[in-house]
Amino acid sequence: MTVPNFQAITLVQEESIVWITLNRPKKLNAINDQLLNELESAFDYLADVDHRVVVIKGAGTAFSAGYDLGTESKELGYAGERGAIEDRDRQMHNVDVYMKLWRHPVPVIAQIHGYCLGGSTQLCVFADITVVADDAIISASPALPIGGGFISPLWATLVGPKRAKLLSYDSGHRISGKTASEWGWATESVPAAELEAHVRQMAYSIARTPASILKLKKEAVNRVVEMQGLVTIARMGTETDALLHLTPEVQVLLHSIRDLGLKGAIASFDAGGLR
Repeated sequence: MTVPNFQAITLVQEESIVWITLNRPKKLNAINDQLLNELESAFDYLADVDHRVVVIKGAGTAFSAGYDLGTESKELGYAGERGAIEDRDRQMHNVDVYMKLWRHPVPVIAQIHGYCLGGSTQLCVFADITVVADDAIISASPALPIGGGFISPLWATLVGPKRAKLLSYDSGHRISGKTASEWGWATESVPAAELEAHVRQMAYSIARTPASILKLKKEAVNRVVEMQGLVTIARMGTETDALLHLTPEVQVLLHSIRDLGLKGAIASFDAGGLR
């Protein structure tokens, strides 16, 4: 079967391991519609491909800077221009893409280096295993408080409500990969220089087990987590975020991004907050 022609990601199969790379390095692999759609197509394609492990990583200096909030991104002003329900539905599609990882019949490993911010941490929550570099920079919330219910509630399932609240309330609050592992968000952390080799060894060790057995093992644990509410939490978060996007305060921030650019808007917020 021919691999689809992707641009925002790459897909390479190496024996029983499939390597998916987020491939927008000049944008720090920020997540836009194209990347999400290609990721969805990749997992649809893999449904008919014999393999035992999927590894997702990022090209260049980062895993991902989160959702693309550049001035050309559809993320900006989406709620105000298209309405709350369409905004909710668009974010629900993001969740549906990440659920492809969750429902995929074999293990999915997220390999994290550099930045892993905002929306890209959602992807990691739905991966089966997350391995981070000790010095990775991880944050549940964007540097600007333009949302609030979409990402942090998912973190609460892994790190507990107190830490999830800190990360949500303090926009842009960052932790290291080592801390993320200690808190339980990541499976483990390793020195950055060892990350690639460590994940490769892990993937091949897992791949010794037949895919049919891995599928049942994955389903068994997923059932427990789903009974605890993970999927419901993810879907509810889209409604909270859609509501927040319509508030006057968030609209001020969105206009600030349009007028000043993302870096300028962040600098303005850091200097005086939202008044």
